[in-house]
Amino acid sequence: MTQYAGLDIGSRSIELVVRRSGGTVAARRLPTTFDPLAQLRALFPDGAPDRLAVTGYGRELARELFPQARTITEIKAHALGAASIFPQARTLLDIGGQDTKAIALLPGGRVGRFEMNDRCAAGTGKFLEYTANAFGIPIEDFGRLALAGTHAPRMSSMCTVFAETEATTLAARGVPPADIALGLHQTVVSRTVSMLARVGLAAPLAFVGGVARNPCVVRLLGEALGLVPLVPDAPDMTGALGAALWVEAEGA
Repeated sequence: MTQYAGLDIGSRSIELVVRRSGGTVAARRLPTTFDPLAQLRALFPDGAPDRLAVTGYGRELARELFPQARTITEIKAHALGAASIFPQARTLLDIGGQDTKAIALLPGGRVGRFEMNDRCAAGTGKFLEYTANAFGIPIEDFGRLALAGTHAPRMSSMCTVFAETEATTLAARGVPPADIALGLHQTVVSRTVSMLARVGLAAPLAFVGGVARNPCVVRLLGEALGLVPLVPDAPDMTGALGAALWVEAEGA
């Protein structure tokens, strides 16, 4: 029975979704590391299926191992994946490790307008991870720390390096870590809201990508927009799912 696989090779992680007979039969995630080819071999110890689609910044790299693979843009893959989970969604926000995408969704997961910030880490998962590391806090706990903040200082810089310096200065002045963390999260959401406005935000909004696991970003985003973002159970798997759906449709 034919299997259809989708790979999303990102800066921090690689996601795999395998579908068969119209349903998902496997989903795996590994860190990208400094040797993504070795991670790809680990995901496919017996070789990849013939029906394979790859998205993400490393999509061309995957073809070194799997010449049969087809490639699909991140915008299209995430739109298809999100629409399959939330067909009612009209706008999609994807915040990953190194980029942010705001997409106006058309019926069937088609893409209307979109904006993508991929020139610097400002407002991305890398921004939050970098500043969390400055406080010695695991990124998995950073959002929960920020939720405990009550008086967020205004952060003047979105540059990752300058934001770390600013956060360190605030800490030296006695500002509680939770308040600083909240301020950093607010800068991310402020930048994101501007991107969504430029593509023409329409509810419902689907929120995917690794940062969608951050409870503070989800809450602040909802408060800023006056809505409840739709977040999948596995928000970082959406691109791989979309790639698998695409190659499945192409093979049907």
